[in-house]
Amino acid sequence: MYLYIKALHIIFVVNWFAGLFYMPRLFIYATEANEKPEPDKSILINQFKIMQRKLWYIITWPSCIITMSFGIWLLIKSGTLTQPWMHIKLTFVFFLVCYHFSLHYIFKQQQSTKFSFTSTQLRIWNEVATIFLFAIVFLVVVKTNLSFLFGLGGLAALIILLLLGIRLYKLLRKE
Repeated sequence: MYLYIKALHIIFVVNWFAGLFYMPRLFIYATEANEKPEPDKSILINQFKIMQRKLWYIITWPSCIITMSFGIWLLIKSGTLTQPWMHIKLTFVFFLVCYHFSLHYIFKQQQSTKFSFTSTQLRIWNEVATIFLFAIVFLVVVKTNLSFLFGLGGLAALIILLLLGIRLYKLLRKE
């Protein structure tokens, strides 16, 4: 039974991250649509609101809840709670859930047609899920064989590469 629950946990992690990756993209598109002239602005924003609601309530939230439920079950059954790598992983998972709630906050704002962030800010925020994905997957796969400093260095390098990619994309869009 353990391996079936583990497989389902992984499947719902993938679904959850799909929502966490796509939702900020929808935020970006809606923010950019807000800068367009009417009637394009209203048509696009209304469509993005529908897409956001469906993604958030039909895929992302249920996947988050199911992932957490299976994760807790696996944590109880596996006996890994005493291992240091699991403490670090759970810290990243805690911050991932905080990230999820931050997206919910932005979602609620945009559903009220309030755009507090620029598309560039949202592009940067979009990459946070990637950082969590890398950190959590490497911790789970490598466990204790990964040195703490090497892991931090790898995350720092990933963050720098992502920020450089965003900056390059912004420059290319201006041309």
